[in-house]
Amino acid sequence: MAIETTAAGGALIKIFGIPVLAGAAATSLGFMFMWPKSAKEAFVRFFVTIVFSVLMGPALVVAVRSWWPSLFENAKDVALMYGSDPALGFLFIAAPLMVAAGLPAWWVLGACVRWLDKRRDKDIGELARDAAEIVRDVRSGL
Repeated sequence: MAIETTAAGGALIKIFGIPVLAGAAATSLGFMFMWPKSAKEAFVRFFVTIVFSVLMGPALVVAVRSWWPSLFENAKDVALMYGSDPALGFLFIAAPLMVAAGLPAWWVLGACVRWLDKRRDKDIGELARDAAEIVRDVRSGL
């Protein structure tokens, strides 16, 4: 029973630990560009970046791996060349991608809050029409 619990705990650390650490790294990089104004803002930014990194990081890794699979295979080969576990080679590529996924979280959240604040007195239908209009403007500009 203890072995199963330890294995499950190790699996949870592997599944959630890497994205959480990547989110923490992304938060520290974000603090380098714009220091938080208060401890509350620092906590919120830290939390939002970690959540964004946990949710979007693996999706970004899967997208990049499907688009460029040889990158991950070559990273595994490099890890083997240095006598390391091939999983470490995968991590060489996946960890920076998860950090990159968490970096824009604070700015995306801020943009959404500002957009909703400008439309404070509108109902859900008016918000949907505004969003559709913005999408049409962006598509016509491309």
